[in-house]
Amino acid sequence: MSKRLIARSKLSNRQLHQLVDFFALEVPAVKAAHVLRINRHSAERVYQVIRRHLAQDCERRSPLRGEVEADESYFGGHRKGLRGRGAAGKVAVFGLLKRRGRVYTCPVPNVTRETLRAVIRQKVPKGSTIYSDQFSSYDGLITEGYRHHRINHGEAFATSRRRHINGIENFWGYAKTKLKRYYGIPRNQFFLYLKEMEFRFNHRQEDLPLLIRRILKKAKPVLD
Repeated sequence: MSKRLIARSKLSNRQLHQLVDFFALEVPAVKAAHVLRINRHSAERVYQVIRRHLAQDCERRSPLRGEVEADESYFGGHRKGLRGRGAAGKVAVFGLLKRRGRVYTCPVPNVTRETLRAVIRQKVPKGSTIYSDQFSSYDGLITEGYRHHRINHGEAFATSRRRHINGIENFWGYAKTKLKRYYGIPRNQFFLYLKEMEFRFNHRQEDLPLLIRRILKKAKPVLD
């Protein structure tokens, strides 16, 4: 008999593997439960277990080096506004993207220089090249040992094809488009959904069901 994919679950191993397939295909938990004829809460709990372990995998793989794009964005809420102003109800998220590599994201309490700098120091080794826009929170990166190029969105990018942050901006659009289908995510669960989008983006050309199974088997998750 094969080992349980998720311990303590009352679902069969076959049902658990089918839920992994549905999750990878972005089938809502309610619909997956209907197809498998199981309780929707059981499906939702398994989906959350998967998200939790994908988030842990993202954190383990997160250090970036080389050429890195940095940017921040806001998720949720209905009011539009400038950075840190008029953003009531929204969650601030800071993102780093290694060119031709992975993206790393994390919700942040604010977008001050101290907050963003702490994330950069933790995730980007000194000596790397950082591309950002002209937001003042990125001031002083050179003094900390980074190469720093600033992008002025109001100017054409004719000076250099490398001076852009298109990669991280592409991720913001990708994540927001996919998250819209949930019609509202509880704030205390937003981190897990964000990291799911990070994982999907980083592995978008790979076999997601296979990757998810490998992560679960290695982590030996237990249903709470």
